[in-house]
Amino acid sequence: SLDKTSFRENILVTHKGLSGPAILQISSYWQAEESVAVNLLPDTDALAWLTAERTSQKELKTLLAHHWPQRFAQAWAVAYASNKPLNQYSNKELNTLAAQLNAWQLTPDGTEGFRKAEVTAGGVSTDELSSKTMEARRVPGLYFIGEVVDVTGWLGGYNFQWAWASGHAAGMNL
Repeated sequence: SLDKTSFRENILVTHKGLSGPAILQISSYWQAEESVAVNLLPDTDALAWLTAERTSQKELKTLLAHHWPQRFAQAWAVAYASNKPLNQYSNKELNTLAAQLNAWQLTPDGTEGFRKAEVTAGGVSTDELSSKTMEARRVPGLYFIGEVVDVTGWLGGYNFQWAWASGHAAGMNL
């Protein structure tokens, strides 16, 4: 999530960083140097889960591996927590850990750039076009459609639909 915008989708952990539908969706809203919150246990109240497991002598990475791939659980536990048996965590440490698990704060270094982009933003403002014909208001006979127009949709074919619909609108006027 970012500010009031959030998506409940899958996340893919790659050797270069995070990807997948949730990351692609939120990237449309993200600006450089902003933090993004990722709920790593979306169906779990992390504090309740950790409290229930409190008597366990298992290390955190082992418990996290019940929810995540083992390599990610191990790497995350080493990077963001003390990988010790859960029964050795103080109440304060458990609260901090639970907060991280349900709202892991990340500040992305950037994106993969235009070459890897799934969707682009920017372009000709919709204010400059007829919404019925896609004709430029300032230059009769000039039409703009698809991704050249400043319209961006969510994942799921919305950008394709926009390209087809705007193309149809322009074509019907020719």
